[in-house]
Parts: sequence; C-alpha cells; structure tokens
Amino acid sequence: MVNNFFLQVEEDSARLDRYLADELPDLSRSRIQQLIEQSKVQINGHVCTSKKINVKVGDRITLEIPEAQPLELQAENIPLDILYEDEQLLILNKPAGLVVHPAPGHPDGTLVNALLAHCPSLPGIGGVQRPGIVHRLDKDTTGAIAIAKTDIAYQHLQAQLQAKTARREYLGVVYGAPKTTNGTIDLPIGRHPQDRKKMAVVPVEQGGRTAITHWQIQERLGNYTLIHFQLETGRTHQIRVHSAKIGHPIVGDPLYASGRSVGVNLPGQALHAWRLKLQHPISQEWIEVTATPPPTFTTLVEVLRRRSM
Repeated sequence: MVNNFFLQVEEDSARLDRYLADELPDLSRSRIQQLIEQSKVQINGHVCTSKKINVKVGDRITLEIPEAQPLELQAENIPLDILYEDEQLLILNKPAGLVVHPAPGHPDGTLVNALLAHCPSLPGIGGVQRPGIVHRLDKDTTGAIAIAKTDIAYQHLQAQLQAKTARREYLGVVYGAPKTTNGTIDLPIGRHPQDRKKMAVVPVEQGGRTAITHWQIQERLGNYTLIHFQLETGRTHQIRVHSAKIGHPIVGDPLYASGRSVGVNLPGQALHAWRLKLQHPISQEWIEVTATPPPTFTTLVEVLRRRSM
C-alpha cells in the first residue's frame, strides 16, 4: 500500500528536498532524499531523481510513499465543541492538548479520531491519514479550526487559504511590552537547520517561505501584552516564530520561550485561534465564528491584569 501526496508550489522555493521537508514535517530530510533517489517523486508528471533541483511557482509535485505499517484510524468518542456545522463543513473550538491528526508518537486520541466518530462519511476526504483537515493548529494551541465534510468543501476551503481570502485571527499573550501599538512581521520561515522539531526565520534562498503576520495590541499588562494577530500566510508555528524573533515570545511556549516563567499554570503556549471567517463552499455566503478562549487563557489575562495595577 502507498500514500500519494499531491502538492502545488505556491511560490518560488529552494531545493526540492527542502521544499518537501517543509511541506511534510512528519518526514525526515533523509527519508525524503531516499524517496527522491528511489524515483518516488514526480514534478509536472516527470520523475525527478535530483534533490537539488529548484521548484518553481505552479509546479505540481507528486510524492509516492510506500507505507509498510499504515496507521489504523479508529473512530473514538471524544467530545467536540462545535461552533458551526452543516452538510459541507464543521468548525470546532479545539482544546489544548489535542493533536489534530495521527502521527508517530500520537497514533490515536487525535482530532481525526474524534471526527471519524462524529462524521462516519469523512474517510478519504483530503487524504487517508488527515481526512477533512484543511489547516492545522498546534497541539497546545486552542481555538477555531475548520473541517471539510465533502470533497467540494475540501477543495473550496483549500483554495480560500491559498488565495488568502479566509481570515484567521488569534489572541496571544506575549512576554514584554512592544513599543508600538501595531505592526507587520514579514520574515520567511523554514525548518530549523539544527532542530527539526522547530521552525525558524530562514532566508528564502536557503529554503524559507514567505510568512506575514499582522499584529495589534489589545491590552498592555505590565511586563506582558495581550496581542491580536492576523495571519496573511499560514506557515507552521508562524505566530510563535515571529513573536520570538521580535523579542516577544508567546507566554508558555515550550519551544520558543524556554526558560521563561509567568507563575501561572498553563497547558502550553497562550495562543488562541479566536476568530475564523470563510466563504461557504456552496452558498458562497460568508461565515464568521468566534471561539471563546479557554479558562486557562482568561485566567492568565486576569492574573496579569491584577499584577499590573
């Protein structure tokens, strides 16, 4: 049995192996290079055996991954906080600690397992191992996430994300106090050169991909700040990497704010996908949902607010 991945390059990138490593973080660079050498990668219908070739905008890449031990996805009765649902799509308020899709180390207990119990018709939509998933939230990032329930919805939502017409807004508490009230961070992001669990600001010529984050202060909380973020692009760990790069990492972030403490017990980074606006795939009407932040997030803000008085 094999898994086929189909990717369309959205912007000029670096070497083929670097591009695939960024797009498929569950695969190591060495594994990707091995697949290229085994003629398992095609670009625009032609087999490519060179990892050094540069990919370009519009290139269509097919990656065939032989699967020796496929994950057996099982439906699991995990409670879901549903914000919106119809026959085409589902929007949920994801809690902290819930992994979105199965991966090595997380074979079950994921959002996908819960979705299979809630939507028995979901398998096969958008991929065998990630049915219905059109965008991701990190394990400990809470908030609104959209799920496609049909192939039409999947394709339509993917197109909205690529065209940047879908609006994704976040709330985050950061360390420190920015000097200005708002700004835009335009820094490319790629896989960290030494630590594959992390992302980093990486020059485009070295494999980084354009990443743009708009931010505005919601409330100053002494030595901390509540910030409203809006994503223009959707790179892995984008807000977390950008915030850390400008010297104001997300509170509680185990990867990008290690060694810092706020004195409040948190399950992970204080980052919440607060509002999601997208176009319905059939009616074309705009749907906007707001996800209530979890108690840990609101408690953190209240504690910091009292401290700053």
